[in-house]
Amino acid sequence: MRTVWTMGFVAAAALSFCLPDFIVFRFTQAAIWSIALVGLVLLCGVSGQFSFAQSALFGIGGYAAAIVTNQAGVTAYWGLPLAALAGYAAGWALGRIAGGQSLWTQALVTYAFALAFPQLLRWRVIERWTGGVQGLYLDFPVPPLGLSNDRWAFLMTLALLGAGLWLAVNLIASRSGRALRAARDNELAAAAQGIGVDQARATISAIAGGYIALAGCLSAFQYGYVGPTGYTFSLSVQMLFGLVIGGMQAPAGAIAGGLFLQFFPDVTAGLGKGLSALLYAALLIAAIVAMPEGIAGLVGRAARWRARRRLSSP
Repeated sequence: MRTVWTMGFVAAAALSFCLPDFIVFRFTQAAIWSIALVGLVLLCGVSGQFSFAQSALFGIGGYAAAIVTNQAGVTAYWGLPLAALAGYAAGWALGRIAGGQSLWTQALVTYAFALAFPQLLRWRVIERWTGGVQGLYLDFPVPPLGLSNDRWAFLMTLALLGAGLWLAVNLIASRSGRALRAARDNELAAAAQGIGVDQARATISAIAGGYIALAGCLSAFQYGYVGPTGYTFSLSVQMLFGLVIGGMQAPAGAIAGGLFLQFFPDVTAGLGKGLSALLYAALLIAAIVAMPEGIAGLVGRAARWRARRRLSSP
């Protein structure tokens, strides 16, 4: 499977040189969604927590890139590690506060954070760094080898997505991943086995925050602008839709969810604004009912069924 995934990523990178820039731009945005959804797979699927804070974490990554380029005057590439570190710190703080609470409390705490973040960006005390209502502009990093901005953004995002998936798969298969699943399935039994449930949940919340903030940084590179109106609560709900449709039990579901978030609205856009939203909601509900484990779960079940048929056939 590692070989198959590697060949798929290499093929996607090669295909980007055969497509026009505006198509490459859209696939880049799908890959950015996927990076954010990998973090949600770890947070919600593996550790069993719940979050509405992803819009704020996404914005933290975008503003980290914009502030470092506007205030420090350094290359925008420094925004990538800074965004991941800022998201890690914010995710850890949320995990320490809400990780040991019930799902309802986690939802309320993260909801409050998501609502407060756009208002915080407009606060006069920090307005000179965040740009207030007007937001901040930032320049795209200079591409190497004469590549166009869109093509370099896709290759950079694809490489980070591949590294993020590799890290997530290894984390899930490690002792830490097994500890998180144990805490998700039975918190008391996990604690009795010596697992620090609160610490483990805070750590995975921090890692998920790093993923989501890194995606926000890449999105800021894409559009060259960050502002309070771009990080509203609806963005959190949108990411949860992508997580459920793609599948929250496996990192591969993040890719399916990212493609869904980017391209599925095009399917319903031709029906007009009102009907488009209605059909989008109806199809989304139908997909959740028909595929409770998401696209990744459906594909996995189909593969297992086919394998059983092959073994049982004479």
